[in-house]
Amino acid sequence: MTEKTCWESVKAEGGALMDKLAAIVREGNIRRVRVRQGERVIAEFPLTAGVVGALLAPALAGIAAIVALVGDCTLEVERETPPAETSKTPAA
Repeated sequence: MTEKTCWESVKAEGGALMDKLAAIVREGNIRRVRVRQGERVIAEFPLTAGVVGALLAPALAGIAAIVALVGDCTLEVERETPPAETSKTPAA
């Protein structure tokens, strides 16, 4: 089955933004994070589903540094959505 993705935007200030991002990453199913200022994409970080802990720290540190320097920005998170379960009716 094919996997579908959806995008979620997160807008907050400084530390609150990073706390929200960390919570989203802990939930799982994250494929990619974009840092956007207005209409412009400043940075994009791919995140592998199985990556946790120390391997994820450099990406989060990079995002935190960009957010600190840029100030007013939005994070866009691409999530995997599980395939919809199809309801099967028994054959008569």
